[in-house]
Amino acid sequence: MHYHLIGICGTAMASLAGMLQACGHHVTGSDENVYPPMSTMLESLGIQVLKGFKAENVGNPDCVIVGNAIPRGNPEVEETLNRKLLYRSQAEVVKEEFIRGRHSLVVAGTHGKTTTTSIAAWVIDQCGLNPGFLIGGVAQNFGSSFRVTHSDYFIIEGDEYDTAYFDKGPKFMHYLPELGIVNNIEFDHADIYKDLDAVKLAFRRFMNLIPGNGRLIAGWDSPNVRAVIESFGNKLFTQVETFGFSSDARWQIRNADFTQTNSTFEVFREHQRWGRFETPLLGEFNLLNCLAVIIAADAWGATASQIAGALESFKNVRRRAEVRGEAAGVVVIDDFAHHPTAVRETLRALRTRYPDNRLIAVFEPRSWSSRLAVFQDDYAKAFETADYVLIAGVFDSQKVTEKGRALDTTQLIEAISQQGKPALSLPGASEIVTHLESQLATGDIVAIMSNGGFDGIHDKLLSALNNRPDATN
Repeated sequence: MHYHLIGICGTAMASLAGMLQACGHHVTGSDENVYPPMSTMLESLGIQVLKGFKAENVGNPDCVIVGNAIPRGNPEVEETLNRKLLYRSQAEVVKEEFIRGRHSLVVAGTHGKTTTTSIAAWVIDQCGLNPGFLIGGVAQNFGSSFRVTHSDYFIIEGDEYDTAYFDKGPKFMHYLPELGIVNNIEFDHADIYKDLDAVKLAFRRFMNLIPGNGRLIAGWDSPNVRAVIESFGNKLFTQVETFGFSSDARWQIRNADFTQTNSTFEVFREHQRWGRFETPLLGEFNLLNCLAVIIAADAWGATASQIAGALESFKNVRRRAEVRGEAAGVVVIDDFAHHPTAVRETLRALRTRYPDNRLIAVFEPRSWSSRLAVFQDDYAKAFETADYVLIAGVFDSQKVTEKGRALDTTQLIEAISQQGKPALSLPGASEIVTHLESQLATGDIVAIMSNGGFDGIHDKLLSALNNRPDATN
């Protein structure tokens, strides 16, 4: 078939393009924002990418795939509708091409989806099941965000964000979960969800998709996960595997220990010791991610020893506490955290790994929810573990006012300063780098958190530090 993807350079769309090509389909696409890393990945695959949206780009495909950021009024959408061409969302095509008829694991939840999906792909692979997968980030063990195989197993990150302009339901409603992980539920995506109840309803519907011979793997440390499951009464027609640090979870983490190089923990099932595991990942939240995968792997027949070996060799996901470099004795870390809970847990995990170092947090409000005032008070508390905080200006602030009141960075800095730590708001990456260049000292840890490129701040900071007289590396 010939597939044409409108908005091909989005992370999920570019991955889907690669997957379709791997299956032997002819793939074309278009986008306005054609830049690395997705543009270079598509180029390396030999997939034609047309710059800009034009009616003539559509050609005569068998199916048009419309990205979820593409609205009505887009010239290629209008051409597709006028000509009554077959069109589908990215999630629909993934379902029919790669999931239907296979054993599927869908990883959902407000936090940790990309990491957990990457762990699952690696563990299930190392246990010999050769799964296909689609992840919202690059899994370092594979060097890719996707893989197509001929096995009966497929693993996918289940996003609760909307699907397309013609389908405002969550993407994860398309993914036919046999095993479904829901580690946690919190309010997020304030641009499409009115409140927490709306988010909980979306996850309730997802849980209700899991068949009787499947399993819901539920994070029991999350009060909202508990509440959603309890709302079913006795009408949730699948097996529920609860997990967490909670004493009433069926699968429990005990005796967790963290060092500067790894984390170890024991797993108990129904209060019986099931196994001991080690991972290079940071923080309690990543132990929960690991435990969710342990349960899924067990459901598909893996042994504790197989799982343990895979967890030890897991290399994480790019942009998740990823060390981008060290210069003048300063370690620069890149992290995708943008929700206040993710910011808090990332900084806590880094504090565990670097207990005696000064920890500098640099944050860019870039996601829709982080740019809105909905989390104003939560962000003030999220930076408590850091020693020094820098907040960038709200990204594309003009658009934010169309959705609601914007995050007040001045007020946020005042609230953080009242906790007795230095805090400063600066417009953007260049100003932050200029400020930090003279402030940083050997042994400092800089955690840069944003769900976007942040104007290349990581490389700019490393370059500035390397040019200091005291730089030795």
